[in-house]
Amino acid sequence: MRGVSTLTLFLSLKGEETCFLTCVSVPLGAPLLSPSRERRFGSFFSIMPVMGRKDVKRIIRLLEQEYGLPRWRVRGEPVAVLVQTILSQNTSDKNSEPAFRRLMSSFLGWEEVAGASEEEIARCIQSGGLGKVKTRYIKQALGEVKRRCGSFNLEFLKKMTVEDARKWLMELPGVGIKTASCVLLFGLKMPALPVDTHVFRVATRLGLIKQGTSMERAHRELEAVVAPEDVYRFHVLLITHGRRACRARLPHCTRCVLREVCEFYGRG
Repeated sequence: MRGVSTLTLFLSLKGEETCFLTCVSVPLGAPLLSPSRERRFGSFFSIMPVMGRKDVKRIIRLLEQEYGLPRWRVRGEPVAVLVQTILSQNTSDKNSEPAFRRLMSSFLGWEEVAGASEEEIARCIQSGGLGKVKTRYIKQALGEVKRRCGSFNLEFLKKMTVEDARKWLMELPGVGIKTASCVLLFGLKMPALPVDTHVFRVATRLGLIKQGTSMERAHRELEAVVAPEDVYRFHVLLITHGRRACRARLPHCTRCVLREVCEFYGRG
């Protein structure tokens, strides 16, 4: 198979080169299989270039040269990050951040928020968008945390693996994989990788994940190729790059610092 250097079947998820069951590893820039061979092997394999941790580190290095080095910092106590992230779902920071500040200034603590009526909470966060849905999720999630823990302290999650801690959080009302990952990354400094629309778009264009990959699978596949110590930088830098250069419409491809490693740019 001309141009194919390696065949890997779900091997070395923590190694330098990662591939999933339906992938054939092809060197970046190398030609794919000829049409006849693709027909021959297509029923068994999905042919695509595969990036490993060395490629991801190069991507991070190029983005750091462009945007600077992000410092991993905690944004607040884990339960605060949980509520902030629920508020930010399907809306912008411009809406969610003022809503969170009003919520905090309206109650003396999480005990009061959890005990407040949905109408009281909704009045504080109505500018955050989807007020009724988010009000219910916030109240239910806080109530479940208190029921399961006896308090609102989530520091105990640091003793778990990332996967177990995320699973625990995803059992809370209104908490999906991205919200859970945000709590771990920004509230507990654990290397969970949240995939928002910017990270998803940039990673897809680079060829780190396939077009059409589900959001949940994107989290798993990106965490497999991003080293734990690089997760925070990767997340922040891809968001910055997605906002400034790799936009959904009219991306600045010709002057992009990643054009030499980008599958989307390579297709012209």
